[in-house]
Amino acid sequence: MLLAIDVGNTNTVFALVEDGVTVAQWRASTSARRTADEYAVWLRQLMDLDGGRSLGEVTSCIIATVVPQALFNLRNLSRRYLNAEPMIVGPDIPGVPVRIDRPSEAGADRLVGAVGGFVTYGGPLIVVDSGTATTFDIVGADGGFEGGVISPGINLSVQALHTAAARLPRIAIERPDKVIGTDTVGAMQAGVFWGYVSLIEGLIDRISTEYGAPMTVVATGGVSSLFKDATDKIHHFDPDLTIRGLTEIARRLEAERQR
Repeated sequence: MLLAIDVGNTNTVFALVEDGVTVAQWRASTSARRTADEYAVWLRQLMDLDGGRSLGEVTSCIIATVVPQALFNLRNLSRRYLNAEPMIVGPDIPGVPVRIDRPSEAGADRLVGAVGGFVTYGGPLIVVDSGTATTFDIVGADGGFEGGVISPGINLSVQALHTAAARLPRIAIERPDKVIGTDTVGAMQAGVFWGYVSLIEGLIDRISTEYGAPMTVVATGGVSSLFKDATDKIHHFDPDLTIRGLTEIARRLEAERQR
């Protein structure tokens, strides 16, 4: 059984994958201070609650992280409690040419999304990942990573409005019934929600025009479901894209090891 770990800036997802199928998944807040022992206790409890599973069933581990400080303790988790040297996602994924100026700068999360998107939908492809940042990643017809766009995430925008403007309250992100707000909260919700819909639609159009070929668009990430019925520019909403990408990368890396 594979333990797939996706470390984002805000949350970390742990998934158990058996024969290519995700059988359990948990989410925790990302913290570089959490030790390997703390992770092990937490996972043991969750696995026991989920059908009496145990850490001893895990035979391999793969980690993708955008928080370098968190890697040390997660690597120790795998070595100490899973008795496995973890696979770490980097720019040298088999079968994924990285066509940007500095391949070493390609974020692990973006590469994982590119792989998950390509094995599911083919290419060329735009992967829209809505999390702490909103990224638009370009996947070529051959599965290569060709760059993209990084913009602030919707939660950052809400936080910035509240922090920087003394009279603007903290609001929940909701889809308002209309664009024109008739009170402060309504105006803020319209600006945040419909503003992000317009950002997504506008960047998809510009990317597609610049790329010069028809492109499939898939959305994933923690807040992507907010926009599910708000735009027809996105062809697929796929919350499991990252874990599917990690599973495929683990399969390729394991095949490389055995050669």
